[in-house]
Amino acid sequence: MGSSDEILPFFMQFFQFSASYDDLPTFQYFVIAMGIVGAYIVLSRPFSIVTVIRPHAVAPKLVLLIFYTLALALNTSVAAAAAAIVYLGHNGNSDANWLAICQQFGDFCPQSSGAVVSAFVAVVIFVILILLSAYALRKV
Repeated sequence: MGSSDEILPFFMQFFQFSASYDDLPTFQYFVIAMGIVGAYIVLSRPFSIVTVIRPHAVAPKLVLLIFYTLALALNTSVAAAAAAIVYLGHNGNSDANWLAICQQFGDFCPQSSGAVVSAFVAVVIFVILILLSAYALRKV
């Protein structure tokens, strides 16, 4: 999403048509929130290693479960918000007189759609991680 940027080849003297993720606050929220989720994944590695080395330690498993749940909530909210904007980009809204912009921008919409799909794949992965963490915590 952060690299989705397109400028249409035709322009007038003082006006040029462009689309970028930072034109929409929802996409800015998407980039920032997914950055936070990605940073959490990197920073949770030491806790995961501790749970492998000490399988009977409850505290690291509980901390991972809580933070996985928070990351899932953030990931789900950002994916849903961005999905709504991508839907409007593809279909528009005739009641609000919002036109579909994806017919004009050929690269921007597939990139943003791909980012939203990857965010929903991450949601599924977080659900699996939460289930595995809860199962591991139950066995202790």
